[in-house]
Order: sequence, then structure tokens, then C-alpha cells
Amino acid sequence: MSSFASRRTTMVDTQIRPSDVTKYPIIDALLDVPRELYVPDSQKDAAYAGTNVPLAPGRVLLEPRTFAKTLEAVDIQPGELVLDIGAGYGYSSAVIARLAEAVIALEEDESMAEEAEATLGNEAVDNAAVVTGPLAEGAPQHSPYDVIVVEGGVAELPAAIADQLKDGGRIACLFVEGAVGAVRIGYKLDGRINWRFAFNAGAPVLPGFETAKAFVL
Repeated sequence: MSSFASRRTTMVDTQIRPSDVTKYPIIDALLDVPRELYVPDSQKDAAYAGTNVPLAPGRVLLEPRTFAKTLEAVDIQPGELVLDIGAGYGYSSAVIARLAEAVIALEEDESMAEEAEATLGNEAVDNAAVVTGPLAEGAPQHSPYDVIVVEGGVAELPAAIADQLKDGGRIACLFVEGAVGAVRIGYKLDGRINWRFAFNAGAPVLPGFETAKAFVL
């Protein structure tokens, strides 16, 4: 067993299972997907640590516990189309691809998007498609989505993202409110999103997801 494979098992046994993540498809995906392939070379040793992994200024790969608990709460089903916002180097999309029918991996950093596409291809993740563009604009060309997952902090959800969620669909956001963040699952019914608290977590706010500045004359 490679050292990374054993670290993967340790991550699941010490960070994921004790955090009330019980769905077998999620645990299986986390055991199988090589997280170390989806971070910069300088961060490979940190890939399985219980912290957010820096990817670029203001951008992180969410810590395993936060990511796994988000997936548990949003409950992706095998027939669903998922938009993964802020896919970075593609790890989250590789995991979600094991749970969903297909995943659109949205990334605005072109070099990260290129690496994500290459790694997902090398790893034969053939039901994930990388789209490059501003995170706050989503990927309307493939909408509506059954599920949207935002891989980072949110102060305010852009209207364009809410519009791309199918009625009856679900969205997972980590809302940053001062020192504490809260992951909430939004359920879209009759064009409105109703939010339910899932758990507390923290991450930097993604570009384009900051609070809109009020216009003052």
C-alpha cells in the first residue's frame, strides 16, 4: 500500500467517519480518489491533513471533513447533474463524479482548469467536464442543475447561480459570517431557495461571492 493510500484510509477513519458521514458511496469515493493528485506539487504532503489546502491566493481545497459533510448533507443521487463551482485542480469534481450522473467542474483560473482537465482525463473520470469562466456566473449553458456545490466561502449568493438551480434542486454553500462560517443546504421551490443549517465550517470567500457593496450617492 502506498503511503498516500494509507493516508487516505487514515483520513477517512479519523476525519470522515467520526464526523457523522455515513453514506457508503461518499466514503468509497473518498477512499478511492487520490487527493494528492489534485493539489500543487508543493502541497502533496498536506493533501490529507485536516485543514484547508492553499491552491492559489484566496483559494483552497476544502478540508476533508467540510467537503465530506457537505456531500452527506446535499445527498447527490446517481441520476443527477451537478455544478461544482470553484473546482480548482478537480478533486471535488472527481469525488462528485462517483456519486452523480455527470458533473460540470467550473473554474476561473485557467491554469488550474487546464490541470484539472488533464488529471481528470488521466484518471478516467469521463463524466466530469471542465468549464472555464467566472465562478459567480456559473455555467448556464448546461443548466438547470439538480445540485450545485460551492467549493469555498460565500458572503452572498449571486443571482445567476440561484437561477441555474432546477426547481426542486439543492445547493450547498458555506456562508461566511464574521469569524464563524455555516454550511447551509438550499432547497429551491417555486423559484425561491429555502436554506437549512447543516454544520459550521470555515473557508475564504470565493471571488465574486463577496457581499455586494451598497451604492451610495
